[in-house]
Amino acid sequence: MKEEIIITVKDQDGNIHELICPLEMGLSLKDICKAYELPMEAMCGGMAMCATCHCYILNETSVLPEKGDIEEALLSELFTTLPSSRLACQIQLTAAMDGLSIEIAHD
Repeated sequence: MKEEIIITVKDQDGNIHELICPLEMGLSLKDICKAYELPMEAMCGGMAMCATCHCYILNETSVLPEKGDIEEALLSELFTTLPSSRLACQIQLTAAMDGLSIEIAHD
């Protein structure tokens, strides 16, 4: 079984970052972005209360968990929501997500 995966993140300035993500720590997508000091606000600390970890999934989405009711509600309040929008705090990293590509949303 894989011990780490690689995720590609495009920040708000268009810079591309390749993140090496350890799986044994139970991190979320928000956690790994913060660990790499990427510009993702995540004001509520991952409690699905603020939507400041809004991101767009740029490739295969079938490996991601379904959006929960709280995530759907928060995303519905944003003006920048796309069909590929997700809250990074609601996505726990798994081996199936190796190669995932996301873009951090603008405020």
